[in-house]
Amino acid sequence: MRAYAVLAMLTAASALKHRLAALAPVILPRDETRVIESKYIVKMKDGTSPDIVKRAALEISSPPDHIYTDAIKGLAATLSLQEVEKLQHHPNVDYIEPDTSGQLLSVQRDATWGLARISNTKPGSSVYSYDDSAGEGACVYIIDSGIETSHEDFEGRATFAANLVDTNNTDEKGHGTHVAGTVGSKTYGVAKKAKLFAVKVTSRQGETPMYTPTSFAECLRVSVLTYGRSRVIGGMDFVVKDAPTKKDKCPSGIVVNMSLGYPYSKVLNHAANSIARAGLFLVAAAGNSAEDATHYSPPSAEGACTVGATGKNDTIAAVSNFGPAVDVFAPGQEIVSTYPGGRHCWDSGTSMAAPHVAGLAAYLMGKGHKADGLCRYIASTALEGVIHGVPNGTVNLLANNGHNGQTKGTAGRFFHGQQARSETVGLCPTLVFQDGSFGDQPKPQ
Repeated sequence: MRAYAVLAMLTAASALKHRLAALAPVILPRDETRVIESKYIVKMKDGTSPDIVKRAALEISSPPDHIYTDAIKGLAATLSLQEVEKLQHHPNVDYIEPDTSGQLLSVQRDATWGLARISNTKPGSSVYSYDDSAGEGACVYIIDSGIETSHEDFEGRATFAANLVDTNNTDEKGHGTHVAGTVGSKTYGVAKKAKLFAVKVTSRQGETPMYTPTSFAECLRVSVLTYGRSRVIGGMDFVVKDAPTKKDKCPSGIVVNMSLGYPYSKVLNHAANSIARAGLFLVAAAGNSAEDATHYSPPSAEGACTVGATGKNDTIAAVSNFGPAVDVFAPGQEIVSTYPGGRHCWDSGTSMAAPHVAGLAAYLMGKGHKADGLCRYIASTALEGVIHGVPNGTVNLLANNGHNGQTKGTAGRFFHGQQARSETVGLCPTLVFQDGSFGDQPKPQ
């Protein structure tokens, strides 16, 4: 009798263990202060059909914010705790993550030196030299705050591909326009003939800083602009879906730039890896927390080429993240680029470093390189050991296009030599205040 009771207990325990193991886990973020109340991202198992995703969406009380079918399978929605628990039992749900706010990775600071630095072996040059191909035939998706496509410096090569925010196909924040300018504008761009596609995932209205700056020093430290992670994944999902339709426009290849980030997120990294698996080259800013980049997404994603930031004196930027996730460094302090209103201004951070590498990738694609293995190639041609202050366990590699200031090529190739600009420009007024309005940065006293 006792043996029967023990057997029954073991059987019940085994069944309970099986049921618990079958429950899809809820994965909490490292920084729970950024959790958006009642918002969740539901990651379905790979191979789940779109019909099953849509049927799951019908089982919740509120219409989903996003349905994902390409970068990941799943949805984002406002859910009650009861609905979360119900979805945990759904046989096709892989895991669930609370939605969180993120940040556009820029800090404020002066001058165009980055282009010259990536084409010379020594700092201090005033010439950016590059092959005349200049990224022609390559395209770059900018997942950001939009692009002012009418800015004359884009020469008509910038267009809106998707707007997940509103019907206003422009850039209220200025961050995306600045990033796009470093990638491919006529004056400030690395790849001056590449096409640029705006994927707008954040806007001015209703979004606030993580803190309110009270001094010029704080403005220099970091400009934080928040937005939901689920919308960014929606932008990534769009890119995976849209890229195959752009093959005729982009015969040389496609790059994706993400100058934004979050605390580590399994689902966001999954979406990032899907971009890479789709044959696109993904560039991610390492982050501006002066921490190990493995704690952040998408820079920790295996499929991302992750970029840290340096200053004019080849010292690692004080705010730049570091660690084994970083693949290469690029200029990221005091970078002048395009800004809405037909203007230009300067900004700093790993947001500004990443588009140097995204532009370099587009430039190399224009010369025949493919996305597969391109991050390794960029690392192999980078300047080694020239960056000061790099922590142990982090690569000491500064991105370089290999021209060393040359203006004369071989085998009939023509190299352009662009003189660095020396005009006085101002800070980018990118802070967004609590009422959603812009404000110029305080001037130093």
